[in-house]
Amino acid sequence: MASEPTKTVKTRFVIISDTHTAELRPSDDKSHAYRDPLPSSDVLLHAGDITIAGYISEYESMVDMLSKADAELKIVIAGNHDVTLDEPYYEKIGKRKFHRNMGEDLEVVREMWTGEKAKKAGIVYLEECVRNFTLRNGARFTIYSSPYQPEFCNFAFPYFRDEDRFNQYAQNPIPDHPEIDIVLTHGPPDGILDQTSRGDNVGCEHLLRAVRRCRPRLHCFGHIHEGWGAQRVDWVQGHSVSLPVDRQQILDNRCAYVNLSQDAGDNPAEGRSKPLTFGEETLFVNAAIMDVDYKPVNAPWMVDLDLPIA
Repeated sequence: MASEPTKTVKTRFVIISDTHTAELRPSDDKSHAYRDPLPSSDVLLHAGDITIAGYISEYESMVDMLSKADAELKIVIAGNHDVTLDEPYYEKIGKRKFHRNMGEDLEVVREMWTGEKAKKAGIVYLEECVRNFTLRNGARFTIYSSPYQPEFCNFAFPYFRDEDRFNQYAQNPIPDHPEIDIVLTHGPPDGILDQTSRGDNVGCEHLLRAVRRCRPRLHCFGHIHEGWGAQRVDWVQGHSVSLPVDRQQILDNRCAYVNLSQDAGDNPAEGRSKPLTFGEETLFVNAAIMDVDYKPVNAPWMVDLDLPIA
């Protein structure tokens, strides 16, 4: 059953992932949606793969970009390429694999994302956890985050496909509905915006089970560059629909836009659709900026949602 609170407030999210240290294109480059500045929002979400290989210089560039973004709150998780943020992995494998044993200073890396400079810029770095936030517009939400994904080419934050990180017996399971509003993971769930250029679905079946049980308003991820897009899933009716996008509108607006708040109306051409019903539906967004050739041709996503008032 739906469990939407009586009092809500429209809240805007801008979602990006898999930036791989790509700087925003100049503002007058109308051939790219990923250009300066990022669209304004209440909350900016970055679903990991911030960098190519976790160098301090790469993080510096991305912290600078995020600091300039017009958003009250900027939530960031790591991905498999952010090897220096997975400290046990880096000491065991990553330093030798990526940095030829020279090594980056892991304390400096962590300070960049959790220190005073990041906090003053509104940046909040999350690991695998559940956190609550309250915004200036009165909205409150609970987010589950995880940088982990099924093992991939011996990169960071891996788990074996037969390991369930997200359900009942996991160390940090995703809570049941209605505890979670937003799920932010680096990897996708099985069968949802997870198809590679070879036609393989490589998302996690355990994550899908957890999200089906949790039924958040929004689940954001990246990792599979070819899977960029948004899909609206109706858990009650058992069907899903991919959201249409207009290439020219995306370029003009610097984002793909969908309005699922109470004032949405029903005009897909303007990014509007019927309001999302919490507990019955989830919007899934793969926000990978890079395409399969590591070119920043994909657009950020902008999503308007109703959140409960604190």
